[in-house]
Amino acid sequence: MSQRALVEDLLNGDHRALARVITNIENRRSGYRDLVAQLHQHTGTAEVIGVTGSPGSGKSTLVDKLAATYRDRGLTVGVIAIDPSSPFTGGAVLGDRIRMASNIGDMDVFFRSMSARGTLGGLSTATADAVKALDAFGKDRILVETVGAGQNEVDIVRTADTVTVLVPPGSGDDVQMLKAGILEIGDVFVVNKADLPGADRTVQELREMLQYGDGDVPATVGHHAAGDAVSSLDADDDTEADLWEPQVVETVASEGEGIDDLIESFEAHADHLDSTGERERNARARYAAEIRRLLREDVSELVAAELDRRGGLAQFVDDVLDRERDPYTVADSLVEPLADRVDRNGD
Repeated sequence: MSQRALVEDLLNGDHRALARVITNIENRRSGYRDLVAQLHQHTGTAEVIGVTGSPGSGKSTLVDKLAATYRDRGLTVGVIAIDPSSPFTGGAVLGDRIRMASNIGDMDVFFRSMSARGTLGGLSTATADAVKALDAFGKDRILVETVGAGQNEVDIVRTADTVTVLVPPGSGDDVQMLKAGILEIGDVFVVNKADLPGADRTVQELREMLQYGDGDVPATVGHHAAGDAVSSLDADDDTEADLWEPQVVETVASEGEGIDDLIESFEAHADHLDSTGERERNARARYAAEIRRLLREDVSELVAAELDRRGGLAQFVDDVLDRERDPYTVADSLVEPLADRVDRNGD
């Protein structure tokens, strides 16, 4: 099947075509970039919600109940669950595990398990492209569940419109971990398993942290207004009145309790993004970051090809070991043909 026909089938609602496109994207098969390019003009309508949190906090159960509730409201759902990757094959260790029990057989809930591919943030580099495929397909809500939470679990910010951080009750260590690096990325914090002892205290600790912030930086800046690489474009346009104040929601996902309140928080954040212009600023910053990433990948491939043309890396390493060259000189010599071509085009 040609790429054009595959894209047409996807746009016409063929779930098999959607699955094939995502497989091509995840495996980086020849032509996958053309597929994503053709889908781009059909994106921009789905709400993308990221769900992260420490292991055991109930992310999969929560995503399952969210998907079921959205379906009850007549919305279509796409779910991407990022699994730990095998160090041997690169594939998802847990595979396409059965964790969408409430939605089995519902064709309007598309579930896909993807490998983290060893990325520190627990988010596969192909995830953003898979989200585009689901968006172009016409899914109303896209839920992205990440591997877990940690200092590096911030990649989800570059993909999701709304980031949800789950915290299990009575977990003082997890709350302290949030202070170390996760606090600023969350738009909505969920104390799941709120029927267990310690839930009230965890809720109180989270609200205090969000109210007073960590150190001199107020936590209410939210992850999109923190001035990092994600939001650096037009960051000066933010005013204090525009800042989103993260919310804390209690749920018992296994029983479906609190799901409606959580969705209400998602909708409030979506309204905030639209009313303040932050959605457009986020999109601009996201695309700028994506273009930079693609440029780095492309230039890296060009340099690798030049390296192969000159006989490979080993001889350059030998020269460096023998002190005949240094690493900087080697790098300059490999980049020089590219630099010359850029200079000629500039003239």
